[in-house]
This record gives sequence, C-alpha cells and structure tokens, in this order.
Amino acid sequence: MAETQAEPETDSSDTAQEEAAPAGEAEAPNAGAASSAKEQSDEAEAEALAGDEAPTSDEGEAETPDAEASAPDEEAEAAGDDAASSEQAEEQARIEERRTDASLEELLKAGAHFGHLTSRWHPKMEPYIFMERNDIHIVDLMQTQAMLDKAVGAARRFGKQGKRILFAGTKKQAQSVVTEQAQACDMPYVTKRWLGGMLTNFETIKKSIRRMEELDRMEREGILDKLKKKERLMRLREREKLRDTLGGIAQMPRLPGAVFVVDIRREDIAVKEANKLGIPVIAMVDTNCDPNRVEYPIPVNDDAQKTIALVTEIISNAIQDGQRERKAEQAADQAKQQQQ
Repeated sequence: MAETQAEPETDSSDTAQEEAAPAGEAEAPNAGAASSAKEQSDEAEAEALAGDEAPTSDEGEAETPDAEASAPDEEAEAAGDDAASSEQAEEQARIEERRTDASLEELLKAGAHFGHLTSRWHPKMEPYIFMERNDIHIVDLMQTQAMLDKAVGAARRFGKQGKRILFAGTKKQAQSVVTEQAQACDMPYVTKRWLGGMLTNFETIKKSIRRMEELDRMEREGILDKLKKKERLMRLREREKLRDTLGGIAQMPRLPGAVFVVDIRREDIAVKEANKLGIPVIAMVDTNCDPNRVEYPIPVNDDAQKTIALVTEIISNAIQDGQRERKAEQAADQAKQQQQ
C-alpha cells in the first residue's frame, strides 16, 4: 500500500520574527554619550537596514501559498493509491475465501457420507464404500477427498485453458445452486431438462437458440404487440419454453470443453453424449452409480442439497482460480510485448 506523503509545512513564525526584529534594534545607541544628530543618523541607518531585510520576509511569505497549493494534489494522489490498494486487498481476500477443498468435518455436516440402500449399490463403487449401516452404504470420505482433489485440479486446468465447462443438474435440489455457481464462473448450465442431442446434435440446438433470440428481439421492438392476441400468446409460450431449456446455454457458441454433472443417473443422456464426443466429465457419483463412466468421479451423496452445494461451489471456485491464472499470464505476455 502506498504511504501518504506528509504535507510540506511553511513555518510562518520565523518570517514574523524576521519582520518584528529589524537589525537597527540590535545596535541601539548609548543614551549618555550620543548627540541628537547621532540619534537621527542611527535611526536612518536602522530604517535602511530594516528595509533591506523586508524583501527577504516577503519572499518567504510568497512561497507559502505555492507550497500549500501542492498539498491537495498530493493528498488526492495518495487517496487514489489507497483506494486502489484497498480494492486489490478486497479482491485478494475474496480469492482466499474461495474454498477449493473440503474437510472431513464439512463433508460429514453436509451428509456427504450417506449412500443408497445396499440392495441398490453398484459393484464398481466398492473401493469408495467404507461400511454398511442399517442396510445403507457409507461412503469413505477419505476417498471422497482424494477424488475431489483430482476433480478440482482438472477444473482449474480447464479454466486456465479457457475451456467452457457445462454445468448439468436438473434435479430439484440442484437447480438453484447449479445456476448460481455456473453464473459465478460465467459458464453455461442446464437445470430444467436435458434435450436429447444437446451435444451430439448441437447445430440444431443452435438454431433453437437463434429462434429464442429472435423472439426476444420481437418483444423488445414491440412486434409481438402488433400480432393478434392468440398468435402473440403462442409466441410468448414458445419463447418461455425455449428459455427454460436453452436459456442457460444461450451464450455457448460451441461445444463445451468439459461437463460437470451432479447425478450421472439422472443426467444419463448428458453423460452418454459427452462420452460419445470425447468430452471429459466431472461428476458427483453416488453408491448406485458406475464411476467408470466419467473421467473425474467424486464419490459422494448426490441427493443431499448441502452436499450438492458444497461440491458445486468447490468446482466453481477451482474454475475461477484457473481463469484468474489465465488472465494474469495474458497480462504478463502483453507487458512483455509492449516492452519489446
């Protein structure tokens, strides 16, 4: 943080003392031996000497306003530096507050360890199961932490590479948090319904997005108001339907570089399409799922809202960290080019 420079001070007391003490007083005549003419001569000499010193005092006084005038500029500059430093400190604090991991205590409080009934388990989840309790599988949270670390590393790398990560979570308890965290890292998302072909038939999906944008434009320009009531209602319903399914991917001009999924059984079509196109998948995987279907499985309860919120936030934060690193590198490269 830049230090505020001290204002230059002009001590007017010295100047006043110079004016109040003319040199003639220092050479006061002897009253017993001096004549009247001598006194007049000495007084004239004292006045002359005092007159010679006066300009010096005036010059000192003339310098004072200039020095004082420069003080507001210095204060304004210092205040600007302080404000910039404060903003940087606040941004750094926000970055440091972003969680990119979870402690065992946090996972326990979120209910991340509760799996499904033992009768519904998937055998390939065995390495991630700690024990059985009351016919329910308990997830090994040590494994959860290890796999979450791998997923975080992948998410940060994708963010740093500038890839788009599509968030998918259509179950009720996931919709709001998926929307919030996807928007936090400026990524596309699907929370209402996954349309078949959303990835494998993306060109058709783009046409539907353009249709949605056209209907938005027609409403802004008042074109829909000129239609008959029945036709206008049909257009508005069409637009709302498109918004529900495609609103989250309206700013996705091309296929995503990765997909984050909350529940791979619920989003079965999304996982299949991503696998078909070779798009890596980061996913929350419960005890009733096949973890081998995705590149970065996170063994965890995918039904509890607190668990969904915790894991989704961590993945979003990791992406933001990668984006920040990318911007820093780009700024450094631009600075080097300007120097050359």
